[in-house]
Amino acid sequence: MSYTVNASIVFADLPLLDRTAAVARHGFTRAELWWPFGSPTPPQEEVDAFVASLQDAGVQLTGLNFYAGDMPAGERGVLSHPSRTAEFRANVDVVAEIARATGCRHFNALHGNRLDGLAAQEQRTTALANLRHAADVLAPLDGTVLLEPVSGVPTYPLRTAADALEVVDAVDRENVRLLADFYHLVVNGDDVPAVIEAHAADFGHVQIADAPGRHEPGTGGLPLLDWVARSRELGYTGDVALEYAPSCEEPFAWLPRSERA
Repeated sequence: MSYTVNASIVFADLPLLDRTAAVARHGFTRAELWWPFGSPTPPQEEVDAFVASLQDAGVQLTGLNFYAGDMPAGERGVLSHPSRTAEFRANVDVVAEIARATGCRHFNALHGNRLDGLAAQEQRTTALANLRHAADVLAPLDGTVLLEPVSGVPTYPLRTAADALEVVDAVDRENVRLLADFYHLVVNGDDVPAVIEAHAADFGHVQIADAPGRHEPGTGGLPLLDWVARSRELGYTGDVALEYAPSCEEPFAWLPRSERA
C-alpha cells in the first residue's frame, strides 16, 4: 500500500513550511496539499520556499490542488466562474512550475459553486474549457487533472461520482479523471461499493476519512480499508491519501509505522 498524507488538513495547525517535515517525522515519504498560498500567483520566493521545504524533508509531493478561491469563506474552486478564467489559467502556469520542480503528477481541480444570476450552462461551458486548458498544459508533464465530488457545500454541483464522471466524459481528455474521496461520497449518499465495482480501475486518485466526523480510520463506521482493498483488486494502482482531521494527538496510531513509508 502506498499512502500519502494530506498535510493541509492533518497538520492544519502548523505553518506551511513545517508541514512536510511533520509528514516525515511520522514516517511517511509522500504528501499532498490543498493550494498552499494566499493567491493564485504567489511571489516566486514563496514558491521556492515551499519546494525547498519538501526537498529538505525528503518528502515527495504527490498531489496539489489548484487555487480554489477563499475556502474559509465557502468558495470551492473558480474554474467554472467566467469572470475568473484569467485567474484560474494564471494559476495553472504556477501549478505547472511546481510540477516541474517537484515531480508532482496529480492536481485536484475544484469545480466551483453555482453562482446566482448565472445560467448553469454558462458555468458548464466555462468549466469544460478551463479543465481542457489545465489538462493540455499538464499533459507534457505527465500530469493528471482530478475532479472531485464535495460534501458540505449545498451550492457545489458535483456531489456524486456520476456527477463528476459526467464532466470528466464531457472534457474528453485522457488525463482528466475522477478523484474518489470515499468520505465525501458517503456523506452525499452515494453508493461507494457500487462506485468501486464500476469505476475503480479508472480512479485517478483515492482519499479516505471515516464518517461521521471526517477523522482517521476506525473512528467511524466505514469499512475504508476493505474499500481500498477492493479498489486494488479491481485495478486501482495509485496512492491512498489520508485526508482527515485528527481526533487525537497521534493521528496515525491506527497505521503501524512500518506501513507508512
